Amino acid sequence: MPFTDWLKNRTQKTQEAANKRAVPDGIWSKCTICGKTIFQKDILNNFHVCPECGHHFGLSGHERVMMLLDDGSFSATEEDLWPKDPLGFIGSKPYRQSLNNAIETTGRREAVTTGFGRIKGNKVGFGVLDFRFIAGSMGSVVGEKIARLFEAATSERLPVITVVSSGGARMQEGVLSLMQMAKTAATVEQHNQAGLPYISILANPTTGGVLASFASLGDIIIAEPKALIGFAGPRVIEQTLDEKLPKGFQTSESVLNHGMVDMIVPRDELRETVGRLISGLSPVSSDQNLGDQVV
Repeated sequence: MPFTDWLKNRTQKTQEAANKRAVPDGIWSKCTICGKTIFQKDILNNFHVCPECGHHFGLSGHERVMMLLDDGSFSATEEDLWPKDPLGFIGSKPYRQSLNNAIETTGRREAVTTGFGRIKGNKVGFGVLDFRFIAGSMGSVVGEKIARLFEAATSERLPVITVVSSGGARMQEGVLSLMQMAKTAATVEQHNQAGLPYISILANPTTGGVLASFASLGDIIIAEPKALIGFAGPRVIEQTLDEKLPKGFQTSESVLNHGMVDMIVPRDELRETVGRLISGLSPVSSDQNLGDQVV
């Protein structure tokens, strides 16, 4: 082998090894899009957005509550509901094991957190899906909690805000998970018939049965930049159609151009934007009692 080729090959291997070195936890993070290594502190101070390329990192349900709602105003509901394993499902691993792992990892009982809080002083119903919990999928408990949220908001004549990041219906629960699509859509319609506003925020990714039900039924649908939004993923579509999809297919920007969402809002502007919309649309005053349970 010529010396120049040997040197080039050695240099390439050295660079690859350097790229694979572990980044110290809690100090640095590596952006999965631009590849830049960034101070974790800089990402936290920038709403978990890469300051180099604008990539929006995933957020937990708790972080969404802290970011969007007024400090100390959130009151959680339906916290006593736990998921079960009605089918005794076993795939690559037992469903019960997946649930236990998700509960241990996230500290949550389910993928969804629901409750009531305030944004810019206006009381709202609020629901958020956490993608860390079995890909933010919708099973029986998720569907029930979303349905109860809309029912309670309709009864109290309150607007609703949901933030969605989901892989779709939770197929480990079979047809029971699919039934949640109809149930959640029905309660959204009842809320709509009462003349109450619903704002749906779509984060990365928003797919499957969740998108095909309550997530796409908002009076105003907001997407975060460059989020994947679609019923089936690009790989599944390409395999089904045996065609290469166009660049940018199913991104927020693409679905905005096709009228599926109303606006794309960067994360640092999301609270102000939603606050203005709720202030203009909300039929209730901001001095209603929130209840006693605050988290």
